[in-house]
Amino acid sequence: MDGVLTDGRIYYSGRGEQLQSFYVQDGFGIKAAQRAGIIVAVISGRRSGAVKHRCRELDIHHVLQGVQDKLAAFARLAARLKVTAAECACIGDDVPDVTLMRRLGRSYAVPDGHAAARAAAHTITRLRGGRGAVREVCDELTRARRRPRRRS
Repeated sequence: MDGVLTDGRIYYSGRGEQLQSFYVQDGFGIKAAQRAGIIVAVISGRRSGAVKHRCRELDIHHVLQGVQDKLAAFARLAARLKVTAAECACIGDDVPDVTLMRRLGRSYAVPDGHAAARAAAHTITRLRGGRGAVREVCDELTRARRRPRRRS
């Protein structure tokens, strides 16, 4: 979430309320992916009311916040959804994402992410976190989902 769906910055109001900024085109990409039958989930190490609100707005039903072990959280979610790691993709930006990125069928990193995340990724997006990277990935996955499969 932070650094992927947001630009990684966190703002605080004078009353200590946490504020985050989300890029509207990323949301449009998520909705298009969902319409194509792609299940979208969020696994985040932090807890944020803004994230909860944005995910609710985008009809993302699988939102796991405050997660210390993202791979274990993914494994539980995958079992519940009856999908394999090879069938899944993720986008990350920092060291806590690397283990998960290495396990999934497809992984992406944002260009402004940590070197470890970029090294673990199959693909580095052209666009930055919070500035269209999620839309870029959603568009690619949606195109791949709609592409006819070749017969062997």
